[in-house]
Amino acid sequence: MNLMDLAQQYSSPEKAREHLEKIRWPEGPICPHCGLIGEAFKLTAKPPKPKVEKTRKPGKRERKTTVREGVWKCSGCRQQFTVTVGTIFEDSHIPLNKWLMAFHLVCASKKGMSAHQLHRMLGVTYKSAWFMAHRIRYAMTQEPLSSKLTGTIEMDEVYIGGKRRRTQPHAVKPGQRAQDRLSPFADKAAVVSVLQRGGKVRSTHVERVTGENLRAVLDESCDNDIHLMTDSANVLKYVGKDRKHSRVNHVEKEYVRWDDGVCITTNAVEGYFANLRRGIDGVYHHVGKQHLHRYLSEFDFRFNSREMKDGERTVAAIEGAAGKRLMLRDSSERTE
Repeated sequence: MNLMDLAQQYSSPEKAREHLEKIRWPEGPICPHCGLIGEAFKLTAKPPKPKVEKTRKPGKRERKTTVREGVWKCSGCRQQFTVTVGTIFEDSHIPLNKWLMAFHLVCASKKGMSAHQLHRMLGVTYKSAWFMAHRIRYAMTQEPLSSKLTGTIEMDEVYIGGKRRRTQPHAVKPGQRAQDRLSPFADKAAVVSVLQRGGKVRSTHVERVTGENLRAVLDESCDNDIHLMTDSANVLKYVGKDRKHSRVNHVEKEYVRWDDGVCITTNAVEGYFANLRRGIDGVYHHVGKQHLHRYLSEFDFRFNSREMKDGERTVAAIEGAAGKRLMLRDSSERTE
């Protein structure tokens, strides 16, 4: 879909609701209460009866029965529901066409889209745009791996965060102990990524880059029968000791070498980190540590769906919105 198709597809909340129903219910409406498929009917408002003048008791009001747009009723359990029940759209006052438009804008952008940009383009408040973006990232969260990554695996770490604003003074007053020198990465957030060459990537925010933490990430995501490729950092030396492990020495300016016809390099995961840095530094500018896992889900999803077109990627993200709710009071809590 291009911009013109998008404007026609999501020109009104009713058309957006019909589009969402086609995506979520390709085989007919699914009742979220009992799980019955294709056994629901849409409720429609009855036509108004002809007005008949009659005397009415003073103080008595006429009752008006109205039916909301898109309400279905299950023939089995007799419960009412809509297509937004059980998704990130449930109980949202933002029109559904703006929701789906935001999905497309975030999925079509190569390095992300800021909440301020959504705020200006969709005509919603900045707070609503910020929360919409976090809900969309939550929908992009990948499910646990059904099978672990195999084949050639590239693993590396990166530190997210800008330069330290305050520098430590070198000179101290007489009789005062000099402060311990901070590490260059003391104020930054560490991210470890495991990338299957030609396949998917998994990124995890860790508190500290230690051999124990990296080993836990590798064991959770990868099979034992893999060919691990890393750089020459000491912390990565013993991570793959029980697996086939090849290393490139970046200190000696070695980035690619060939061993028995196998390309030993970490350029693929380094390329993913380059896109991650450009997105965070150039688009979002600052990411809090409590929200970093949401942004990692966004960049992982965009990398893993790199072979899709923008419209296909949008549909895949909307399909991931089912079964997920994120309340505003929970958005600041870290829930992996």
